[in-house]
Amino acid sequence: MPGSNRSFATNPMLANDAPYTIDAFHRGRFHLLQPAAKGHRSGVDAMILASVVPDEFKGHVADLGAGAGAAGLAVLSRCSTARASLIERSDFMADFARRSLALPENKAFASRAEVIEADVTLTGRARVAAGLGDNGFDFVIMNPPFNPPTDRSTPDPVKAEAHVMTQGMMEQWIRTAAAIVKPGGAIGIIARPTSIADLLDALKGRFGGLIIVPVQPRPQDAAIRIVIKGIRGSRAGLSLHPALVMHHETGNGFTERANAINNGLASLF
Repeated sequence: MPGSNRSFATNPMLANDAPYTIDAFHRGRFHLLQPAAKGHRSGVDAMILASVVPDEFKGHVADLGAGAGAAGLAVLSRCSTARASLIERSDFMADFARRSLALPENKAFASRAEVIEADVTLTGRARVAAGLGDNGFDFVIMNPPFNPPTDRSTPDPVKAEAHVMTQGMMEQWIRTAAAIVKPGGAIGIIARPTSIADLLDALKGRFGGLIIVPVQPRPQDAAIRIVIKGIRGSRAGLSLHPALVMHHETGNGFTERANAINNGLASLF
């Protein structure tokens, strides 16, 4: 990713003495402490997801399945008065999110963020007791697990939990999003194109005014991701926007638009 750098160390305070990297995002405007050998590592997908939130956003965003917090912190890096709740079920990854907030490089916005260790699929009183109350957020963003169970599985259980979709998972995540976001609030999702049918089924009756943006590696390539934005309770129809193209026809350089999104200089819409 443009503008990123990494350092590698071993911190005996981490679970199982896990090795980690400290990665710079948004050209060094925020940093993330991430596991080097176990668990989920965030990159460009998280930056694209964060870019769904508009530049002028001043509310409270919930980052569902936050991992170490990349997408939520990217929102705070770009939106100077926004607040974020990083919601993560894995205690291993939630610890990385807390340690990311504690990094001195993130001091400028750490007070605007919190980590909530909770299962996104909780319902009713259990969800509320975990800190995910009804109508508590202005925007929900999510990068749900999107590898089907039939894909070759990883031996790392933390990574498998972050990557592998179980039966009914999309419905469960969207249900929680609809419960915790305010009426008129928004949702942003990044997923694989193969998930589009499940996502549209789950969003129906909950979020409307849907906008879909395909994400293509190059102009001549098929989309490998889709981004969906919707408004809770809206009755507006669905629209398909021009694709976000990451690279030019040849070479490894990012397009101007992709570079701006990667580095927190522009929102997707």
